[in-house]
Amino acid sequence: MDQSILAANLARFRVKAGLTQAEVAEKSGISRQAYRSLETGESEPRTRTLMGVADALGVKIEALLRPTVKLRDVRFRSSKKMATRTQILADVARWLGDYHDLEKLLVCPAAHKLGSASSRSRKYPKETAIAARAAFGLEPGELIRDICGLLEDNGVKVFLPKVASEGFFGLSVGPRDGGPAVIVNTWDRISVERWIFSAAHELGHLVLHLRAYNVEEADEDEAEEREADQFASHFLMPDEVFQKEWEEARGLPLVRRVFKLKQMFRVSYKTVLNRVQEDTGSKAIWGQFYAGYKRQFGSVPGRLDEPDPLHVDDSSPAPVAKGAHEPERLGEALFMDDRLWRLVREAVEAGKISLGRAAEILQVDLRAMRDIANGWVA
Repeated sequence: MDQSILAANLARFRVKAGLTQAEVAEKSGISRQAYRSLETGESEPRTRTLMGVADALGVKIEALLRPTVKLRDVRFRSSKKMATRTQILADVARWLGDYHDLEKLLVCPAAHKLGSASSRSRKYPKETAIAARAAFGLEPGELIRDICGLLEDNGVKVFLPKVASEGFFGLSVGPRDGGPAVIVNTWDRISVERWIFSAAHELGHLVLHLRAYNVEEADEDEAEEREADQFASHFLMPDEVFQKEWEEARGLPLVRRVFKLKQMFRVSYKTVLNRVQEDTGSKAIWGQFYAGYKRQFGSVPGRLDEPDPLHVDDSSPAPVAKGAHEPERLGEALFMDDRLWRLVREAVEAGKISLGRAAEILQVDLRAMRDIANGWVA
């Protein structure tokens, strides 16, 4: 047993579970000092002790003993220090490893088109977005209804973890580490509109800033963030369609006008306002919107609120929810990593992997995996 691997994994999983060393020790039935010596690599546990610690952390023993692949070609920036950063990177590395194992088993590597999409200079994010849309086979005015499917069809892997963090929206992995891959935080307090924008934003980094990918760099670059935002805006809202629809809605009150476009393009109200500011060169639109919103609703939206959110269908009113005010399971309909699930099914049906292995890859328990398999139809 490699004690350094065990020690590192214990620390990662404990932080992920939000537990102190004393709490893990109590749940495991050992002393705090005994647990501390495991997490510092000073002692080797007995099998029974390891089983207790694994149960306390909610993981399998194998997960505690498995070495973690260290990614390098990664862009993972945040404005605040994240305690779960190491765990997120470990989860991404495991997911990428599983994904590549499936591709090798099924002999179906995904060829990406980032080369042709990134032919423009990073100084021109709008033009680069137009080039990316063309490389992905989108018509000039075509709207994007399934961004996950679009990315996967063009060789960009998509991973959708749920991380309880209001400051982490996504990251991306470059080709040298098994990408290109886009990782989007689909925590339910973040709106679906933000999920969609984050996917396009990370694609922007992949085509604009690939030379800046370095996992050791954790601080945000404000200029690059603005460029990725502008890329995402034009990738999701092609210019000619946006301008036409914005002009045609000029008779509506500003709030309704913004809501109409946000629903059409499946973006947040902030994305629409940013685009109007970009086109007009004036920040006044923000004050006008918030004034109109307050007159209509009595207050302004919170930082994570998305008013008039996307719905599963027109007859499903959004529930009174915390945070993002989103329908509970909208992501299952509009935002899914379909390709990995498809490869898992093909591998199971071809007898190349067991249901147990399929459950590990999809991060569900065996009972849930059996339910999934029973739901497959010819």
